[in-house]
Amino acid sequence: MTDVIVIGAGLAGLTAAALLAKRGLQVVVIDKSYNPGGTCGTFKRDDVIFDQGSSMLYGFGEQGFNAHAFAFNCLEEPIDMVKHELLYCVNFNGHRVRFWPDVDKFVGELAGIFPSQREQLRRFYRDMLVLYQHVIVDNPAYTTPDETPPKRALLSFLRHPGSYIRFLSYLNRSARSLLEQYFTDPEIFKFFDKLTSTYCYTTLAESPAVLAAVMFVDNHVGGSYYPAGSTVFLPGKLEKVIEEHGGEMVLEQEVVRILFQDGKPAGVALADGRELYATNLIYSGTVRNLYGKLIGAEHATQAKVAWAKGQVLSYPSVVLYASVDRDSIPEGTAPIEMLIGNPDELDESEVTVYIPSIDDHTLCDPNTHVVIAIGPTFERWDRSDADGYRAQKDKEQQRLIGVLERRFPGIGERIRYAELASPCTIERYTLKNGGSVAGPKQMLGQHMLRRQHTRTRWDTLYCCGEATVLGTGTPAVTTSGISAANAVLKKMGLAPFVHRQGMPNYVRLLQPPVTYDDLYRDDPAELRAIERKAAACQYCEHPTCSADLDIRGVMRRVTVGNLVGAKRLTTAFFAGSSPEGAQARLEECEARCIKRNAGKPPVAIAEVCHYLLNHH
Repeated sequence: MTDVIVIGAGLAGLTAAALLAKRGLQVVVIDKSYNPGGTCGTFKRDDVIFDQGSSMLYGFGEQGFNAHAFAFNCLEEPIDMVKHELLYCVNFNGHRVRFWPDVDKFVGELAGIFPSQREQLRRFYRDMLVLYQHVIVDNPAYTTPDETPPKRALLSFLRHPGSYIRFLSYLNRSARSLLEQYFTDPEIFKFFDKLTSTYCYTTLAESPAVLAAVMFVDNHVGGSYYPAGSTVFLPGKLEKVIEEHGGEMVLEQEVVRILFQDGKPAGVALADGRELYATNLIYSGTVRNLYGKLIGAEHATQAKVAWAKGQVLSYPSVVLYASVDRDSIPEGTAPIEMLIGNPDELDESEVTVYIPSIDDHTLCDPNTHVVIAIGPTFERWDRSDADGYRAQKDKEQQRLIGVLERRFPGIGERIRYAELASPCTIERYTLKNGGSVAGPKQMLGQHMLRRQHTRTRWDTLYCCGEATVLGTGTPAVTTSGISAANAVLKKMGLAPFVHRQGMPNYVRLLQPPVTYDDLYRDDPAELRAIERKAAACQYCEHPTCSADLDIRGVMRRVTVGNLVGAKRLTTAFFAGSSPEGAQARLEECEARCIKRNAGKPPVAIAEVCHYLLNHH
């Protein structure tokens, strides 16, 4: 029996688990994947690092909705981030709109496209900034609305009552109705429609004004970021805190059922037949899976099952991962470019392109760029017909390359490697229903408090993640993880994590572009060399190096500085073996390293493992 079992190792579940472990609770995290992070993480192809999904990150600034910064400050865990000069660019109707951090500069850019709306744009962004300052910045609170104590809400209200009344009036009206108070040009509504569909996968008519009022200015206040060395560091640092405080990561194991005792959730059944029990459970997956699979029909009401099944999902996505010749991406390209093919409606030509190698040169060799393109798909995807599915993926890959060609002419001939993730792929790896990466739509009628709350009808089961109140986006799910952790802490009579003036800042900003010399710069020379050797691992999905030792897990942990977790795995491997026997097994692992197939030196498995045993 442990204190807390966290089901799902996405950012929400990892944040909750790390905070609880930091408070001294016994925590076990279970995830189907061999890598923690959910859609935030990486994979490699021939030494090129690809972000699986999340590549545009907010919430690391010193102001605004900075849930990530708050979490790392609470955990006292340093993390290196790159702040983009531009938030992103939107290629809209023949215009390239640059989103500058400075709102006045951005408004000037928009006014050049919509000159008749210049004054309206100034007034709109001025009003939204005042509202944002009063409601978000002046009252730092890292909790979801369903978990906000009434006393705190009242104090915040009394500080700026006018702004709060206005903010709350946006709760059940559409973003379009808000914009109609300011703008008259029909074309500007099309532009903002594309922003809401990109931010939260909803149209202006669907999006709640209360969310639009925040998201239209939040990014300018806080900025957009990328973890130095790739997104492996974000979940990896959270996993590091969990394991350093005695927590356990159970990876490559799927929870197939929530177990009940005395009418309450009390444990989980795993796919391998094991049963684990805990005083509290935190679930960070989808509501459809929670009430349609994990909780048996004898425990869930028909109304709740119907509600979960009836949640309208955001559109399914397809993702193209490609490495390309560096000179196929022109100078001046932003690390994030949104391509709007049809300004009049949402269709499959609306693609967001991430090129993180512009600001992070550690992701690939100097002659290469990493390109990740994600967009909606309205096709029916079925894996039962293997040949048809393969042909459909090939066709979709070519379509996305065609979309990229319109922004980067000739890129199709400069591709070195490419592969496509379909909605089936996304669901297979992340358990997101139908490949809907953003979960249930954050739209009117199923928004905010009408979504899954942190607390369930049972006082032993809590929820976090994108299906909960705040919904889509890494700062939102991180906040939901903080709320879930605090709900458990309050139940157990322990101090919750709350904002304090003067908290030390553990987010360290690096100037782009990041190079190999920037990584591990503060570590001793010997450790830095070991971390770089570990980072050479390809983290193979089907590793050939070893069946006895989770080498990819050891190397991934060492890469992000999680020496405690890495040593735990390594020590278990060496237990019961003579030094000579263990050394021979490690040499066999190196002989089977997949890098040898490419004529490259193998990962220094033996050297990394011996360092762990002898130094930590």
